Amino acid sequence: MANNAGARKAIRKIAARTEVNKARRTRVRTFLRKFQEAVTAGDAGAAKDAFITAQSELMRAVTKGVVHKNTGSRKVSRLAAQLKKMSAA
Repeated sequence: MANNAGARKAIRKIAARTEVNKARRTRVRTFLRKFQEAVTAGDAGAAKDAFITAQSELMRAVTKGVVHKNTGSRKVSRLAAQLKKMSAA
């Protein structure tokens, strides 16, 4: 339990930051899911659009510190590979 004012304030700040980060992470997952749905449906145009938005959201999460840089890059790379495989087929 927090013993002084500074510690209590830190707890409040952490809770607020956690809420913001949860929302950001959820937003990223939503865009990733939309990309996966477009790929599953076989719609190349929609998949390309979804890839662009998912990539931008992932990199935004990286700059905000929600996702590690390497994690964001790895996910974007895998999405790009899926898109490339889909357009080749």
